[in-house]
Amino acid sequence: MSTEPRIEVHDDSATLATAVAGELLSRLADIQATPRVPHISLTGGTIAEDIHRELARLAPASDVDWSKVVVWFGDERFVAPDSPDRNVGQAREAFLDAVGATQVHPMPSTADAADVDAGAAAYAETLREHGSGEFDVMMLGIGPDGHIASLFPGFPQLDVIDEVAVGVTGSPKPPPERISLTLSALDRSRSVWFLVSGSGKAPAVASALGGADVHEIPAAGVTGREETIWFLDREAASEL
Repeated sequence: MSTEPRIEVHDDSATLATAVAGELLSRLADIQATPRVPHISLTGGTIAEDIHRELARLAPASDVDWSKVVVWFGDERFVAPDSPDRNVGQAREAFLDAVGATQVHPMPSTADAADVDAGAAAYAETLREHGSGEFDVMMLGIGPDGHIASLFPGFPQLDVIDEVAVGVTGSPKPPPERISLTLSALDRSRSVWFLVSGSGKAPAVASALGGADVHEIPAAGVTGREETIWFLDREAASEL
């Protein structure tokens, strides 16, 4: 059962990234000490890139076998497979290839599906086939408008509860076409980690933690089954 969210405030984005990377490696090592295979979901964005670089730096000294970590994505830009906008491409370049991650499940690109809805349906099927029924760690960034993954304030996808993934068009943040896990799928996580840096995110962080309506601040709609952690730098926490 989820408890009250834990809030960690770090001095700046660099120390935040190091802390999150270290915590993830520790969690993965703990899970791999049991018979379970860890399933994690990555996010995109500037702070995620910083965390990914720290994972590449710290991974060699850890006990994590990345070939036995199953990697998913909370959302993806529906663009060409070699587009620099792709979250999976950024993650591979920053750390996945370097650490030897081989069980990586990217969301479909324009080369894999006819449109965002077909791509969402295909990813849902991949999750049903290769997923464990829940994520051990779900990492989420948050936008200044409170969006998470590619679920934006006021968008109808926020009310989809019977699907695993949805297509998104007309995104207020380019590129306009995306695929995203639904709120109900994001909620199927043992631990949800919000990764937030910068003063521009501070109002959204305060609103989400203050219990805002999910249609106005989508980040308010996701909690971990066992824990929810907000990893913030001082600027992102400045309105708490």
